[in-house]
Amino acid sequence: MNGRNFKFIGILIIACLTVFYSCGSNDKIGPTDTRDSGTIHISVDESYKPVIDSEIQVFESLNPGTKIIAHYKPEAECLKDFAVDSIRMVIATRGFSKREEAYMNDSLNVVVSKMVVAYDAVAVIVNPSSPDSLFTMQEIRDLLTGKSTKGLIPVFDGTKATSTVRFVMDSVLRDESLSPNVTAAQTSQGVIEYVARTPKAVGFLGVSWVGNRQDSTQLSFLNTVKVAGIEHPYIPGKYVTPAQFNIYYRRYPMVRDLVFTLKEKHIGLGHGFSNFLTTQSGQLIFNRAFLMPAVMRFAIRDATLTE
Repeated sequence: MNGRNFKFIGILIIACLTVFYSCGSNDKIGPTDTRDSGTIHISVDESYKPVIDSEIQVFESLNPGTKIIAHYKPEAECLKDFAVDSIRMVIATRGFSKREEAYMNDSLNVVVSKMVVAYDAVAVIVNPSSPDSLFTMQEIRDLLTGKSTKGLIPVFDGTKATSTVRFVMDSVLRDESLSPNVTAAQTSQGVIEYVARTPKAVGFLGVSWVGNRQDSTQLSFLNTVKVAGIEHPYIPGKYVTPAQFNIYYRRYPMVRDLVFTLKEKHIGLGHGFSNFLTTQSGQLIFNRAFLMPAVMRFAIRDATLTE
């Protein structure tokens, strides 16, 4: 074999090694995001769209070059995303179970974490013309099981798979079944719109959709519906709304958690966003949305009003 052939074979070997190395290195490309840069996808219970939109907007403004793409879904669909590798975070009314944690650890090879970042409430809304704007929990149960004789129409953001329906089934009805007469809207906003045009309707939805009177969109909603009072769990005859004070002290009887589940294999943008939710800025956004922050401590003081 002459020198020219040796030279040709050498070039061919180098070229093959280069291609092999390039192909192999593609499988070993590191993360494309950090705590304050890059793009990630998260899955969010649709009940929390207003407040999580605000959290994302502020986080992205503080961290140029970041993009949090939120997929808003019924809670059951969000919980399925525990098994989806491309979803870095799930925000819902519950975190993972031990079985779900084991699956993520084994199948996704990721150590997961969860934290309650705020407390929410299921608000009850009625048409402004409705004579019924105060309810006992027994009246709520009668309404939802079809035992009420008032002809009222309960409406949810779906009749299954949503966090509001799950809360009602687990914490309000317990062993009883939801009436087949329950009406389903497609979204929380759909609940508001249905109640606004239906005098006999009684809607159930997360308080973050109707709690913030400083938000122009929610203020427009509150011009078309009103928030009902529910009887205090320990003081018969006293009715309370899902205000933050009542949520904090559990004076309002339908309170639930807001939990994030983080499933990220490196210290990336999911860690950055989850940390933001626990900071003073993130907690104040929950506060302005009329949820009760769970991480930031608030002092409750007596006050005297004078004219």
